[in-house]
Amino acid sequence: MTLLDKDGVRLTVDDAIATVTLANAAKRNAQSPAMWRALAEAGSLLPGNVRVVVLRGEGKSFSAGLDRQAFTPEGFDGEPSFIDLARGTDSALDDTIAEYQEAFTWWRRTDLVSIAAVQGHAIGAGFQLALACDLRVVAPDVQFAMRETSLGLVPDLTGTHPLVGLVGYARALEICATGRFVHAEEAERIGLANLVVPAAELDGAVADLAAALTAAPRDAVIETKALLAGAAGRSYEEQRTAERAAQARRLRDLAGVGE
Repeated sequence: MTLLDKDGVRLTVDDAIATVTLANAAKRNAQSPAMWRALAEAGSLLPGNVRVVVLRGEGKSFSAGLDRQAFTPEGFDGEPSFIDLARGTDSALDDTIAEYQEAFTWWRRTDLVSIAAVQGHAIGAGFQLALACDLRVVAPDVQFAMRETSLGLVPDLTGTHPLVGLVGYARALEICATGRFVHAEEAERIGLANLVVPAAELDGAVADLAAALTAAPRDAVIETKALLAGAAGRSYEEQRTAERAAQARRLRDLAGVGE
């Protein structure tokens, strides 16, 4: 069932698994404000029974990053150019960037597990979109790079927090400040990729992972994800407490005992 198909974004749902496809292969799925709004809308349209969301890109590249038209004086039709934004007030600029970020935030909702299937280029905004997901399965030709610093900018589409969490501060700084490419073998070794599979097997491997993720009871997965997602911000003792509280909820639920 197709729930959305516009501005280079297609959302389909098959029972508990949703697929969001970047569908502008002619531009290597380059991103624009219109695409970001469509991605945010896709998140809002998910039926309540969806447990896993797969993010993929059509064609040879997952996403080559921000459409370079954004850097022209005219920008995109009907959109403020970057120059216009820079000339606006601090609050207006902050509000606009916050709106753009909404395309990248919902993938880590605790009631979902999101998987990025990544092949070819995942540059800048494309890298950050892959980082927005919980898990990443990649093809051998994947090329991750954070090129914002090379352009005089910073990564501002929510990618810095998960990147540091996955690879550590020092490596994240080196990757971002140099703008270099991270290829499949290194991506798996440093924790950016959960799995590297042949390109022809990418969709199948993601489907197998999605099936495995939906095999366990939904509430157990939700509680486990919440525990793991919050672990870095808790002390050891706070995490022990959180584990006990989560397990108490699960035991009461399984026993049919109300709190």
